[in-house]
Amino acid sequence: MQRLPEKFIENMKKQLPQTEWEAFFAVYSKKPHKGIRVNALKCPSEVFEKITPFPLTPVPWAENGYKVEAEKTGAHPYHFAGLYYSQEPSAMCAAPLLEAKSGERVLDLCAAPGGKSTQLAASMDGEGILIVNEPVLSRAQILSSNIERMGVRNALVLSEYPEKLNGYFAGYFDKILVDAPCSGEGMFRKNAEEALGEWSEENVALCAERQRLILEEATKMLRAGGRLVYSTCTFSEAEDEGQVCDYLKNHPEMKLKKTEKLYPHKVAGEGHFAAVFEKQTWAETQACRVKPLRPRISNESEKLYRGFEKSFFNAPLKGELHEAGGILYLLPQGAPDWKGLRILRAGVRLGEVKNGRFEPSHSLAMCVKGEACNNLLSLPLSDLRTDKFLRGETIEVSENELQNGWCLVAVDGYPIGLGKAVNGTVKNHIPKALRRSL
Repeated sequence: MQRLPEKFIENMKKQLPQTEWEAFFAVYSKKPHKGIRVNALKCPSEVFEKITPFPLTPVPWAENGYKVEAEKTGAHPYHFAGLYYSQEPSAMCAAPLLEAKSGERVLDLCAAPGGKSTQLAASMDGEGILIVNEPVLSRAQILSSNIERMGVRNALVLSEYPEKLNGYFAGYFDKILVDAPCSGEGMFRKNAEEALGEWSEENVALCAERQRLILEEATKMLRAGGRLVYSTCTFSEAEDEGQVCDYLKNHPEMKLKKTEKLYPHKVAGEGHFAAVFEKQTWAETQACRVKPLRPRISNESEKLYRGFEKSFFNAPLKGELHEAGGILYLLPQGAPDWKGLRILRAGVRLGEVKNGRFEPSHSLAMCVKGEACNNLLSLPLSDLRTDKFLRGETIEVSENELQNGWCLVAVDGYPIGLGKAVNGTVKNHIPKALRRSL
């Protein structure tokens, strides 16, 4: 059994009935649970269940969620293609409680690495505006990469602190998820060295205060009638039930709808807490002053892109074209003006105009389906060229497999990147940072 802090043991004995002590503490001598969540933006669960490389056990609280026994779910080509996200099972419980829907304005305030963000994106089915934020830049970059891999089209990835966002987005959002930084007691088994090394009563108190401040800013950004979900991966009552109690005292305009708390001795997961609030319709909310961005694109750039689009796709992509510094983007309808905010990703980066031609980006490849492309090379999983292409190598094709020019390369029909076909060879355009190592 892992060596747990004595004060943590004492706190849990106060929190749980004595009849559950043995079962709770026994979990720390067992392996942590692992899971994946199928990306409905790319592959329905019923289809994935037929092609899955892993045995799957459904997670009861999350549509498209599964418990798996595999050790390295992130190494499979289907993972590279964005068909699933590796996610601890109990962490899947919070996002569904937000009930995000197509066409809404949704904020994931503390979003890295992106598991819950991509879960929300699937619920929105590419429609509406999803803003995902992470204050720490290095973590925001990981978040942005996962948004790209999962093919999310309607997200803006920001890296700002909540108080600055509130200055822009007061009263703007229909739904807000606050998956708050916490003391991580639910990670004692999964990330034992880090989580146990950082835990202390002082840190629990610091986390609770930080959570309070984050909730204050989040509340201001929620419209009257909107929904807010607060979640943590800790068992601490100061950060969970105590936080909820204090929040309700300070915010009579917020109504508690429900709470959920998952314990590792009761479910196949590491532990999670979530509380659902709704802002009453009578609440006084600062008038929303967010202005939509006015997309701009030069006639020449649009002409070059439209020419590429017409030849490459069998139907135009849905969204608003925008150009900045020679880079072309496809933005969700009504995207807010982000001037003054640190933004890492805006919708889909389509590509760039260079020397009088349009060159598509990897982001474009990852947000479309194989059948949408007129020049598709779909490789079987067993084809040796699949692994070669994922490593960034040039591959050979037969005369009738592809036309010369830009092509979409896929595994079993699911895109993994762009290539450029020239007389029987396909030059690799997967970004170097994403290529598999030997």
